[in-house]
Amino acid sequence: MSKQSKTEINIQKTEKLRHILDTLPKFSIEFFRGIEQNTLLLTRINYAYDLRLFFSFLENELGIDMKNFESKDLNNITLTDIERFLEYVRLYYKDDAAVENGENGVARKLSTLRAFFKYFYNKEILVNNVTTRIKTPKIHEKPILRLDQEEALRLLYIIDTGHGLSDKQLNFHQRTRLRDLAIFTLFLTTGIRISELCALDVCDVDLERRTFRVLRKGGSEALLYFSIQTAEALRRYLDERKASANYSLNSPLFLSLQNKRMSVRALQMLVHKYAQIAVPLKNISPHKLRSTYGTLLYQQTGDIYLVADVLGHKDVNTTRKHYAAIDESRRKMASEAVILKRDDE
Repeated sequence: MSKQSKTEINIQKTEKLRHILDTLPKFSIEFFRGIEQNTLLLTRINYAYDLRLFFSFLENELGIDMKNFESKDLNNITLTDIERFLEYVRLYYKDDAAVENGENGVARKLSTLRAFFKYFYNKEILVNNVTTRIKTPKIHEKPILRLDQEEALRLLYIIDTGHGLSDKQLNFHQRTRLRDLAIFTLFLTTGIRISELCALDVCDVDLERRTFRVLRKGGSEALLYFSIQTAEALRRYLDERKASANYSLNSPLFLSLQNKRMSVRALQMLVHKYAQIAVPLKNISPHKLRSTYGTLLYQQTGDIYLVADVLGHKDVNTTRKHYAAIDESRRKMASEAVILKRDDE
C-alpha cells in the first residue's frame, strides 16, 4: 500500500466527513472531536450520516427548530421522540425515493444515538440519557448468501465471454474484460474486502512471489497470497495496461474507463451487472463474494483459525458465525457417525 494511496483515501474520507458535519448543529463537532482517538474514520462518517438523519427527523417530522438547537436542548428529547425516530427510519422518503432499513440498520442508528447521548451525558450537559431506556431491536439471523463453486465458475465464464450482456454492455466489455476478470478472480480467490481492493496500487502486487499488501480494517497492513490462476489474471490485465502506455508502479491497480481509481460504488455496480446474469435469483454483492471465498476455504481446510486469519477477522467467533455453518450433507453424515448397537446384537 503506497503512502500516496493511503493519503488519497484518507483525504477523500476526511472531506466527506467535514461536508456532512457542516449540515449538523455546530455543537455536534464536539462529539466527533471527543471520539476521534478511539474510532475509525469510516465509523465517524457513518455516525455523521445517522445523526444527519436524526436531526432532519427532528426538524421535518417533529417541527423542532434546528437553527438555534444547542447541546443542552438534547434534554428536551423524550423517549417517545427516539422511539418515533426508530419507527420512522424503517421506511422514509429521500428525493421522492423510498429508503428502507431492516433490523440491522435500525440497530445501528440506535447505537449511534446511544454514543452521542452518552458523550454529552458524561460531559454533564444531559441530566438523563433516555437512550439507555430503549431496548436494542431484536435481530433475526438470516441465512448467509453466497455462491457455490459452480456458480462462481459460471460468473467468471460470463465475465470472460460477455455471454448474456446487452449490445451496449458488450461495447464496454471489450475494453474492460481483462480488468473485470482480474477483479473478480481476486475477489473470489482471496476474500479481499471491497475497500481493500479499491485502495490497491500496482506497487502493492508482486506477481513473481504471488503476494500483495492490503490496508486492513483498522489501519494495519497485511501481506496476503494468491494463486497461480489469480497471478495469471493480474498479469494479463497489467500487460494490457503496459501495452496502452497506461501503467506505472504508483498508479491505482484498477482503473475506470476515465483512468481514475475505481470507487466502491463503481465496483458494487460492476458486481451487480455480472451477478444478475450469472445468478439472477441471488442478490450478490462484493461482500457476498468474500463470503463465497470464506465458505469454500473452510470447506476445503476445515480450519476456522486459518479462515479468520486470511479474512482479517480479529475475533474467530465472527468467522465461526459466518463461515462454519453445518450443511445438510454433514448433518446426515453426523446421524450415521455414532452407532450404539451392532446389527448382530
